[in-house]
Amino acid sequence: MIELLFLLSFAVVLIFTGVSLVGMAFAVLAGFVVMALAGMIGVMFKLLPWLILIGVAVWLYRGKKAGCHHRDRYHRR
Repeated sequence: MIELLFLLSFAVVLIFTGVSLVGMAFAVLAGFVVMALAGMIGVMFKLLPWLILIGVAVWLYRGKKAGCHHRDRYHRR
């Protein structure tokens, strides 16, 4: 799917700029940008379950730590 996006962006840029050396450079640049963005989005979705797991673990740890701190404060009085 990502390769198809690359080819489409490459072809669209070549159509708009014409087939020249400058047009080829712009097409390669546009293809690189499309591939880089698609790759970053893919990595984000691949790591999303781990990020959610880390967020839940930190939330639970902070909740437990805050609960213990309040209990200690009430026992000291």
